Amino acid sequence: MRTIDWNNENSTIVMIDQTLLPVEYKVIECDNIASLTEAISSLRVRGAPALGAAGGFGIALAATLSSASYMEKLLDELRRIGNVIKATRPTAVNLAWGVDRVLDAARDAYDTDSIQSIVLAEAKAIANEDVELNKRLGAHGAALLEDGDTVMTHCNAGRMACVDWGTALGVVRSAIEAGKEIKVIACETRPLNQGGRITAWELMEDSIPVTLITDSMSAHVMQQGMVDSVIVGADCITQDAVFNKIGTYTHSIVAKEHEIPFYVAAPVSTFDFERMEDQVEIEQRDADELRYIANCQIAPLDVPVYNPAFDATPMENVTAVITENGIFRPPFLLDEVRIAQ
Repeated sequence: MRTIDWNNENSTIVMIDQTLLPVEYKVIECDNIASLTEAISSLRVRGAPALGAAGGFGIALAATLSSASYMEKLLDELRRIGNVIKATRPTAVNLAWGVDRVLDAARDAYDTDSIQSIVLAEAKAIANEDVELNKRLGAHGAALLEDGDTVMTHCNAGRMACVDWGTALGVVRSAIEAGKEIKVIACETRPLNQGGRITAWELMEDSIPVTLITDSMSAHVMQQGMVDSVIVGADCITQDAVFNKIGTYTHSIVAKEHEIPFYVAAPVSTFDFERMEDQVEIEQRDADELRYIANCQIAPLDVPVYNPAFDATPMENVTAVITENGIFRPPFLLDEVRIAQ
């Protein structure tokens, strides 16, 4: 199934609970906004494109549950709930984009019933488009890979981070679909091990060769000539930086030192056309993510913890950004990305 989708029968949001992987594959159902925001904040659903769909479906769910009897009351209610949803992951620009896109569509409504039908149709359109755009992105990126290449990636930017197909791993899938033999080195991605738990699981499910390493091994494997390119996803791209899972910046420095291409794969919806790096809020995660692993204590309970979810990679460390509209090599203007086809 898709990572996240709408259940027409129950009018609920269904998703794969990614916190349980790789031990258990479980589909959960969100039938109220509290369960959705909990799923987003706890990373049951995660990844920029998937969060865009979650934001859109969240507004559709809110409209379905509302008892508002007239349009303006319902629209005010949806805007308020939209702000609650967006606040769960402040760095992830796709989440806010999905919420705002569906809210904007509601402006064409003429009564409460039409609001409900319009926002659901728009949310479904976001999900369907995500799959199509990722395949276009993958086709562009596949041209950058040679037969026999080994790609290193960080965190998870595959189909589990999207509605389907993937961004960074979508490039790998598209290259393989084109007949190229590609191997992947996946960094574990501490503290929540999305690379080990999700990327490795996802690639093995699809019979794509993958080797798991610790985050601290990336310099060694690049030095040893084991990596032909690095491809990562993104949660936010400004004019001057790429925000992705913490540790990405380190990999970009090492790749640059060893003259290895460092690619970012992300849909245009991940670009922030309004802000620069110093204006982006980086989400701070719970300290217990470092004090525990799999419910097992691994650090003193009272040790101070610094746990940012993302870091900023300067654009000068990026070889190219791969989008559904093509490949863009810095320096470029964000408007070029938006209007290119």
